[in-house]
Amino acid sequence: MDIKSPKYALFLFLFLLVFSADAVAQPGTPAPTNVPGAEYPRVLPDNRVTFRIEAPEADSLQIDLGKTYDMERNEEGVWTVTTDSLRPGIHYYSLIIDGVPVADPASKSFYGMGRWVSGIEIPYEVDDYSIQDVPHGDVRMQRYYSSTTDSWRRFFVYTPPSYDSSKSRDYPVLYLLHGGGENETGWVRQGRTDIIMDNLIAHGDTTPMLVVMVDGNMPAEGMNGSLKLFREELLNEILPVVEQKYRVRTDPDNRALAGLSMGGLQTLYAGVPNSDLFGSLGVFSSGWLPNQKEIAEEQYAYLKEHTETFNQNMELFFLAMGGKEDIAYENNQRMMKRFDQIGIEYQYYERPGGHTWPVWRDNLRAMAPKLFK
Repeated sequence: MDIKSPKYALFLFLFLLVFSADAVAQPGTPAPTNVPGAEYPRVLPDNRVTFRIEAPEADSLQIDLGKTYDMERNEEGVWTVTTDSLRPGIHYYSLIIDGVPVADPASKSFYGMGRWVSGIEIPYEVDDYSIQDVPHGDVRMQRYYSSTTDSWRRFFVYTPPSYDSSKSRDYPVLYLLHGGGENETGWVRQGRTDIIMDNLIAHGDTTPMLVVMVDGNMPAEGMNGSLKLFREELLNEILPVVEQKYRVRTDPDNRALAGLSMGGLQTLYAGVPNSDLFGSLGVFSSGWLPNQKEIAEEQYAYLKEHTETFNQNMELFFLAMGGKEDIAYENNQRMMKRFDQIGIEYQYYERPGGHTWPVWRDNLRAMAPKLFK
């Protein structure tokens, strides 16, 4: 078609008209957590989110993001709603159809809130958490039989890019624990551990290491029972499997333990009395709860008796919080005050953002370069 012809001018006008109308009809961009080809949910420039669901037979639709939003139906049976502005990071949500919560088929699902739920990620500009053109390691799944829980269980292992090509090399290992309501997939899917570690290693910012991401959910009554069973599982089941199946160093200076929220409590409970096994500990967004006074006092009493030994054994005792908006902030402050009174040495790190995955990704990014020096 001659670009100077009237027909071309008309074609160009209609193309721009249609394109502009489509842009107006679909503001924002599809969320990065959408399944392939899904245009909705869409994230607007101010981090509000528009949901659009075709459900002509439904009587009511809602989006539950912690806050519930009622969706409005048009004549074609298409339901829409736009939320308030959401902070960057992962947000779990449910689509509620006629009172029944279900996963949104347009979004990826994550294990959170104690079940598989939809998740939407509001992007934020941090290159450390995005895939870069660097050598990439692997994430491997390892099944094992646990006599502690009398069940088959699994964990995930990040191996650095050099692992398969350096057959004679043994690596330090970080055991990394998820939070309450999540499972061993959390640090892989929500936490982006492999991407963070790939980028840090490629830039020379951290020692190549294995990262073992385990399931901290235990068949026990209450948090205290779960803590006790988890410590037994970790020491008697997980460590032996890792050290038999993978090329890892087994001295405490090359073995670290860290976790977020519930995983932070597990790190304290399993790691503090075993500084001869774990030379580094990381506690993210956590601290002993008021209703765990008995366990907390046992740990403080242990630390009082073994202060010098604990400080000598600890290459790194890393405590991190998501600022004052973190729901565990006061628990952590009380715990650090007791550590100060006892004389326990630690490093404190704070990154505003609350009790959220952007904070915990950053905690891992900040802690990893400090390990295994």
